[in-house]
Amino acid sequence: MAVVAEAQFHVLAVDDSLMDRKLIERLLKTSSFQVTAVDSGSRALEVLGLSEDLTSSAAVSPAHNEIEVNLVITDYCMPGMTGYDLLKKIKGSSSLKDIPVVIMSSENVPSRINRCLEGGAEEFFLKPVQLSDMKRLRPHILKGKSKEQQLQQEEETSNTSISSNKRKARDEELSPERRRPRLSNNSLI
Repeated sequence: MAVVAEAQFHVLAVDDSLMDRKLIERLLKTSSFQVTAVDSGSRALEVLGLSEDLTSSAAVSPAHNEIEVNLVITDYCMPGMTGYDLLKKIKGSSSLKDIPVVIMSSENVPSRINRCLEGGAEEFFLKPVQLSDMKRLRPHILKGKSKEQQLQQEEETSNTSISSNKRKARDEELSPERRRPRLSNNSLI
């Protein structure tokens, strides 16, 4: 069972609307993502282990150690802290800056979209978010994997390519010796 949990990617979904939060949570779970859903940017920071006051941060740190978030998907328009504000706090943190952030909004405002993308957001989804949008998350989640997982994957890939290159070189060495001599029409007469 631990293998299944390791294979799942963990997404933190942030939206102040209960209906939108439930929808995104269902879409993410349907796409085999593990989901933690919260209703505000400040609550998201608590889950991530970043909090504005030290007492709250100390209380949340142990929970943060248990939860490794691979991606944050957040609504743009929320009271208190907007999705853009949350994006800037995540990207401004040395420990969280590598976590991909996706912003979603029901308003199609090009200047807002550009601002978010230039601020470090990986994607900007228009609401209502659909199942097809979930497929666009996977490449970004792979970026958010832990450094240890990335190094392990790179090592496995390089070992495979080295053995493949050795096999190819060995086959090329043998091929000239294995060729059959050709008979020309003149030699048959």
